[in-house]
Amino acid sequence: MVVAAPVTQEKRLTTQTLEIADNTTALRSLDWDRDRFDIEFGLQNGTTYNSYLIRGEKVALVDTSHEKFRQLYLDALTGAIDPSTIDYIVVSHTEPDHSGLIPDVLKLAPQAIVVASKVAIQFLEDLVHQPFERQIVKNSDKLDLGNGHVLEFVMAPNLHWPDTLFTYDAKTGILYTCDAFGMHYCSEDSFDTNLQAIEPDYRFYYECLMAPNARSVLSAMKRMDELPPVTTIATGHGPLLRHHLQTLTQNYRDWSQSKAKAETTVAVFYVSDYGYSDRLSQAIARGITKTEVAVEMMDLKVADPQEVNELVGRAQGLVICTPPTAGAAATLTKAALGTLVAAVKDKQVVGLFEAYGGDDEPIDTLVNRFRDLGLALGFEPIRIKQTPTDQVYQLCEEAGTDLGQLLNRDRKIKAQKSLNSDLEKALGRLSGGLYIITAQKGDVAGAMLASWVVQASLEPLGFSIAVAKDRAIESLMQVGDRFVLNVLEEGKHLGLMKHFLKRFAPGADRFAGINTQTARNGAPILTDALAYLECQVTSRMECSDHWVVYSQVTAGRVSNPEGITAVHHRKVGTYY
Repeated sequence: MVVAAPVTQEKRLTTQTLEIADNTTALRSLDWDRDRFDIEFGLQNGTTYNSYLIRGEKVALVDTSHEKFRQLYLDALTGAIDPSTIDYIVVSHTEPDHSGLIPDVLKLAPQAIVVASKVAIQFLEDLVHQPFERQIVKNSDKLDLGNGHVLEFVMAPNLHWPDTLFTYDAKTGILYTCDAFGMHYCSEDSFDTNLQAIEPDYRFYYECLMAPNARSVLSAMKRMDELPPVTTIATGHGPLLRHHLQTLTQNYRDWSQSKAKAETTVAVFYVSDYGYSDRLSQAIARGITKTEVAVEMMDLKVADPQEVNELVGRAQGLVICTPPTAGAAATLTKAALGTLVAAVKDKQVVGLFEAYGGDDEPIDTLVNRFRDLGLALGFEPIRIKQTPTDQVYQLCEEAGTDLGQLLNRDRKIKAQKSLNSDLEKALGRLSGGLYIITAQKGDVAGAMLASWVVQASLEPLGFSIAVAKDRAIESLMQVGDRFVLNVLEEGKHLGLMKHFLKRFAPGADRFAGINTQTARNGAPILTDALAYLECQVTSRMECSDHWVVYSQVTAGRVSNPEGITAVHHRKVGTYY
């Protein structure tokens, strides 16, 4: 059953109610037009917020929905069941897009017992602002609903919230995982029927939210392996996984094992539910993982001093959110921060950022403290003076990438020196044209010099570009994104080439001092280029440290019919 929102709403919102197994109902809130979500710089296919009803002799509701769906969701819920019969509300985690309507549901079902991890219950007390019955569960605890529906709980912290909990139903074999294994993909097809259609969004979601927690992914999957066979993964976002379950879960395992094998680790410390700490830290973490450096995230609000000491001791880099100076959170984080400072060691690299929480500890005090301890700065302190914008999230990602590249510098130099000189010289004889890729998505713009460009198809017209994973513009070249390929002209290319070859500070304007026009697809055109092509990304293929991005051409023009393309000749083929 699909129910539409009133046509007066600016964004198209609908709900979908369907039976997915024996006495098991999915309540899906479909956000068709959402184009941005937290740290991701753009969504191509909207998103969903999924909630579930499990009916045994007793009834459990797993998660709720985003507050923007308040009336639509409550109508769907009351249409599926009398709320007064709900016995339990299982909270996968307390991120607002899944828990935001818990107070509303409790008004309809005041008798319901909230089932969650200890950390989640603590967070909910600040969210609900009213007394509620609660049941704290730990790993492997069970809850018998009757009629064979025995729920078993799997602790999965940091996926991607510190209080995340998976729930397995023995009767149906369904595993409820909320954010994990999800994707931002809105469709009336409730299941993973079309693997090819969902794969790009599934991978992008993983890279944004799960890659910075790869070790936590593997820990959760190890616990999943101890469960009886899973028939379906009921996610919090996007379609449920059933038809391609083995393939998609194995992808998570492979990607996470690759991330976890990294020789270098950065510890990212944040304060959950304080200001924008969690989202900003996730953006920085994503930038770090793009450099093939592993990340481990830790919430200072619930961190165990021994775990803090152990993580700092083996990390090569530290990223720290400025904690609050007052309130309950300050009391919880003060001891953890003291342990962190006491555990730092020589040659570590540190980065600090403000959370914009209202009473952040002064960032300069922390910077001076770490400088006095002999730590180098991985990026300039990020000072947040207003609600974070797209540009701020981009700045955070680029700062993380800078820190990761700094930590990788010596290893890359060593690897380059170990290669066979004849081989690298021979490979360097592969030449290519010189191009500038320019992209714009919302308020975020990017550009990079490219030479690994080749036409790949005639019908439709298309070409491929190899883009290094740690390039800032990579976030603007996901499937569906639009950009411009600017062709540089021989004899007139040095100015543009030098400009876009230089290292830009995180968040810097790549186009300052450059003449541009706006293409029909919204991306900048370089006025001094020989020609330009307007393009749209249609697929991506992973190739070790690069993505090969295939794009179709939608429009183009030559400014000088007599001009020829500038060509790049390298001496060696092992680095740019």
